[in-house]
Amino acid sequence: MTKLEDCLEGIINVFHQYSVRVGHFDTLSKNEMKQLITKELPNTLKNTKDQGAIDKIFQELDSDKDGQVNFVEFIVLVAKVLETAHENIHKE
Repeated sequence: MTKLEDCLEGIINVFHQYSVRVGHFDTLSKNEMKQLITKELPNTLKNTKDQGAIDKIFQELDSDKDGQVNFVEFIVLVAKVLETAHENIHKE
């Protein structure tokens, strides 16, 4: 059985898989964020092909308004997605 620690390490690894592509190695640009959402959360976050939806998510996450999403800002998205997944499990 997978330990929670393994899942946490997986989240960190996914973040870094995308954050190292452009600019600072430890932040996501808008394009990196779009790639991450499109490839890693295609069934969880709908309308990921819509640039307006991606822009809105990015703006909501970029709390310090520096044009990048750092790891602390990214985990807000992870928490929201996890909460939605939890609610959906109870609906089934």
